[in-house]
Amino acid sequence: MIVREAIEAATAALDAAGCSTPKLDAELLIADTLDVARERLELDPDMEIPPAAARVIGERVRRRNEREPVAYILGRKGFRNIELMVDSRVLVPRPESELLVEAALDLPEGAHVHDVGTGSGAIALALLDERPDLRVTASEVSPGAVEVARENAARLGLPLEVEVVEGLPPGDYDLVIANLPYVRDDQWDGLMPEITRYEPRVALTSGADGLDAIRELISAIPSGTRVVLEHSHDQAEEVRELLDEAVSYPDLSSWDRITVGRAP
Repeated sequence: MIVREAIEAATAALDAAGCSTPKLDAELLIADTLDVARERLELDPDMEIPPAAARVIGERVRRRNEREPVAYILGRKGFRNIELMVDSRVLVPRPESELLVEAALDLPEGAHVHDVGTGSGAIALALLDERPDLRVTASEVSPGAVEVARENAARLGLPLEVEVVEGLPPGDYDLVIANLPYVRDDQWDGLMPEITRYEPRVALTSGADGLDAIRELISAIPSGTRVVLEHSHDQAEEVRELLDEAVSYPDLSSWDRITVGRAP
């Protein structure tokens, strides 16, 4: 088998399975298996694929056919300027969450930022990567997720302090940042199979209106502390009402995706 044939076959299979980006997925899986850049597939479409690699590609395409996220299959996901190890213990980092990092880049030197519900450590580690002068700590209720975050910090050589704790641990913070669960309970069954079959529900749903975890966090933050929260596009107004001096900012789709304010 050659690269062109592998891409065509994998794309057709993934398209039939309902994957939203079948050609991209096929190219990512094939390029990683062959240990080449994706661009190489276009430049050398007649490249021979060894039988052992063909078997790995077939198994990876089978997993993607069952709608397992590409990031879990590859075991990694890019986020801003860093690459994170990910598996089913943590959510796959989303591009929208990069806005949380943007909102913290203007902090004064030496400021203390705490990331609640850090998951893979994506937000905290990206912030440390871009602002090494900051003190960044993180917490997470899931011991498995904390293991992933610590492994990512060690791999990247970044000094992230992560602890297993529910809610906000005591501390003197200049900024509390969080991408907490915000999906309504009644929305779960309508989400994509990539989410409902593979990602941890505890990291996604939060009560009848999706705001239970956000309300609980805000109530625990000392008054006047700056807060940055991610939320659904239709929750922005409600989140602003929970904070003082609150302003919401849009994602690339022009939906209000994060809100910056102060704990009341």
